[in-house]
Amino acid sequence: MIIRSDETVDISVSGAPGSMRLHLFRPAIPGRFPGVLFFSEIYQVTGPIARLAALVAGQGYVVAVPEVYHEYEPPGTVLRYDQTGTERGNALKITKSIAAYDADARAGLDFLARHEACTGRLGTLGVCLGGHLAYRAALNPTVSAAACFYATDIHCATLGLGKSDDSLARMDELKAETLFVWGRQDPHVPFAGRQAIRERLEAVGARHEWHEVNAAHAFLRDEGPRYDPALFLQSVGWMLALFGRVLNAAD
Repeated sequence: MIIRSDETVDISVSGAPGSMRLHLFRPAIPGRFPGVLFFSEIYQVTGPIARLAALVAGQGYVVAVPEVYHEYEPPGTVLRYDQTGTERGNALKITKSIAAYDADARAGLDFLARHEACTGRLGTLGVCLGGHLAYRAALNPTVSAAACFYATDIHCATLGLGKSDDSLARMDELKAETLFVWGRQDPHVPFAGRQAIRERLEAVGARHEWHEVNAAHAFLRDEGPRYDPALFLQSVGWMLALFGRVLNAAD
């Protein structure tokens, strides 16, 4: 399916200065499609993030990718995959409040639900920081499915200002069907951390799918030495199967 990937829109977020830029990827044909709010890593909308968004859009989804640090960086800012970019991204991750992350999610979901090309069925997607944000966004009752790849900080409650998020505690609010994919060799989410998340999912009776693969952190990123193309295809297949089954159910 041919897509459009040249659109951006700046939307207001409750309590935030300025606006939040969304990068849009959607089928270039008439019709209405489910919406997916895609949260990036700490580097914002890089080449690998844009390419993954385009891949999802080409399967028949309206994908919106927010600039997660819009309060702190000019619109269009992309942090580099180097030490300076990593340090800046990690610093902003704990400068921004949990309330601000949640307000971004609500604004992005509301935008997608109102978009002329969207059916109103909503899912979330994220990698790294974005995996955590995709999970938190899925606590909104309007979200039906979420795909969370190597989501950082959930197990240790260290996201946001004060490094004391309530993500694990709120898991009993999760109604969306959720996919979690982890790398066993990922130092950011060790075995004990993964175990804590899975035990909590089971305890609250969450509808979820769980995969652990032999890979390092960021194995989906198609730049750099940790990229695993075979696992990329396998993992994207799990995600598209979930979205196809859940987000297209009403159609």
